[in-house]
Order: sequence, then structure tokens, then C-alpha cells
Amino acid sequence: MTDDQQWTIKRLLTWTTQFLEESGSPSPRLDAEVLLSEARECNRIALYTSYDEVPDEAVLEKFRGWIRQRAGGEPVAYLVGYREFYSLSFSVNRHVLIPRPETEMLVTLAIDFIKSLAEENQNSGHPIICDMGTGSGCIPIAIAANESTCQLTAVDICPKAIHVAKENSRSHQVGDRIDFIESNLFANVNSDRKFDCIVSNPPYIGNREKGELPRDVLEHEPHLALFSGETGLEIIEELIHQSATRLRSGGQLMFELSPMLSQAGYELISSHPDFKDSRIVHDLAQLPRVIVATKS
Repeated sequence: MTDDQQWTIKRLLTWTTQFLEESGSPSPRLDAEVLLSEARECNRIALYTSYDEVPDEAVLEKFRGWIRQRAGGEPVAYLVGYREFYSLSFSVNRHVLIPRPETEMLVTLAIDFIKSLAEENQNSGHPIICDMGTGSGCIPIAIAANESTCQLTAVDICPKAIHVAKENSRSHQVGDRIDFIESNLFANVNSDRKFDCIVSNPPYIGNREKGELPRDVLEHEPHLALFSGETGLEIIEELIHQSATRLRSGGQLMFELSPMLSQAGYELISSHPDFKDSRIVHDLAQLPRVIVATKS
């Protein structure tokens, strides 16, 4: 971006898209649009009605800095400081996993289960939900925003993640219904506390898969939220074991995992004596993404 031609919106997007593509971005045009709209403090649609506009130097400087960072692998969500999830905006930083669209299925499944409990009058209209490994808090906050009767517990081993999740809960005005606990799984959760539903997007990448991850994930997202031992199933296995004593009878455990691990995860929970009616749920891309089971 050093020649004498004017850097109009259109020219900026064209040049930057090519530059990011050459730098290895899997979504160069989207990255360019998001970063430029954030630098201009406008929505992406406004870019298309301003193609001939030349941004001022302050906008250009911010945009150039972000583009350099994105070319170096920094995720767009960390650069702009937020990510959309379940039609809500969540603050994110390098202490929390960036919310993915696939994880929205967990929210939908949990909400469906909450509604079924209300229809069956199993909990007097006040279901108790636990999100294990909450990260940014996107799962429990999305549930709370859509189901006003439930009470939630959000657990994470990382205190800095808990801080981000609390801030997000306040932003969406549901903090009074979510109890945040710093804990390694259920270690610091009161043993008397029982749940109607436990949801989780746990770490499920095996250490042997590190070399297969995109650079922006491997180098920037928190490894604590990504990796789970050698196979990727270690934390899931412990989650199943501990959830068996934390669920009420008829309660459900639902967790996300890699499609490559879906059959192994299904066999783990199907063989557990305290669970029944195990099933694999496919995502919108028809990949096996979530496992759901009921406490016997």
C-alpha cells in the first residue's frame, strides 16, 4: 500500500484480499471486509455503498496494522475483540476459545431439553444447567438469553477465562442467573449441587494432531481449551465419569467433539452403566458433532 494511487474502499478490499490469500488466510475476503468495517466503525454492508470513498489516515493506519497482524496469523476475532454466536456478540481475547458456529448446536439441544422438562413438569419450571469449560461464556449466556427460567453454573479451569465470561454475562444482562466457578471439571463445585443438564465443549484435540491445526489456531488460541492428552478423549472420559454423579435422574449430558472421535466417544458413554439412550447428533454439514445421553 505504498504507491500514489488513491486507496479507495474498493481498491483496499481488492488488494488486501489478494494479500491475505497469499498469506494463507482461509477466508481472505471476509477477513478484509470485517477488519475494514471495524476500522471505519461501520457495518460490512456500508462498504459496498462506499466503494469510491477514500478512508482518512487514522482508519488506514488501524486497518494496515490489523492486516499485518492477520497476515501473521492473528485471528480476526482477537483483533476486533468479539465474535458473533447464536445471534449475540461476545467479547473474546487470547484467554478464551473463539466461539464456532458448530457449537451453537449445543445451545439449541439444551434449550430443547429445557422446554421438554417444562412440558413434563419435572423441575417446577426452574431447570439447573451446568456448562463445563465455559471459556467466553457463550453457551450458558446464549441459553440464559433464550430461556429466562433456568439457573446456570459456568465452570472453567482458567481464571482469566472466567473474567471474560463474567464480563459477557453482564453485557447481556444475565449475570444474575449464572454462577461462575473456577474449577478443574467438578473439583470445586459443591458436591451437593445436582443438575438437570450438563453441556460442554471440552478440549478434544489429541497432542498428536498439533501438526494438523491451522497456524492461527495453534499459535494463538489457548491450548488449555484445545488439547486433551494423546488421543483427545482423555477429558471427555473424565467428564462422563464425573457427570454421572452430578446429574439428576433423567438429566442429560451433551458434549461436542471432533467428528473423527464421535464413534469412540459414543462407545465410551454407551458402555457407562449410569447412562442410557446415547445418540450422536450431526451438525449442519452432516458431520457427527455432539453426543447426548440420559442419566439412568
